[in-house]
Amino acid sequence: MAKYSKKAAAEVARAVKKAKAGTLRSGRSKKKVTSRKQAIAIGLSEARAEGKKVPKAPKKKTVKKKTAAKKAAKKTTKKTRKSRKTSKKKS
Repeated sequence: MAKYSKKAAAEVARAVKKAKAGTLRSGRSKKKVTSRKQAIAIGLSEARAEGKKVPKAPKKKTVKKKTAAKKAAKKTTKKTRKSRKTSKKKS
C-alpha cells in the first residue's frame, strides 16, 4: 500500500507549483513561502485537513529537563547577586 494517496500527491504538487510561481503564502502571517520543503509541508498539511490519505505528522521534540546540579548552581548565583547592596553616595 502507498503511504500517500494520488490526491494528496496532487495537493503537494499544486503547493510546490504555487511556490515556484511566488503566490503561495504561509499561515497567519501570509508571508511568501521561500523554500521547497516549506511548500511540501503546506501541501501535506492541507491534504490532511481535507481528509486525504497522508501519514500523521511527526511529533515535535521536547526540550530536555535541566539536571538538579544545574538548577542548584543557578540558585546560588541568584542569591549572591541579590545579597550585594550598593552604598549610598554622600553629596
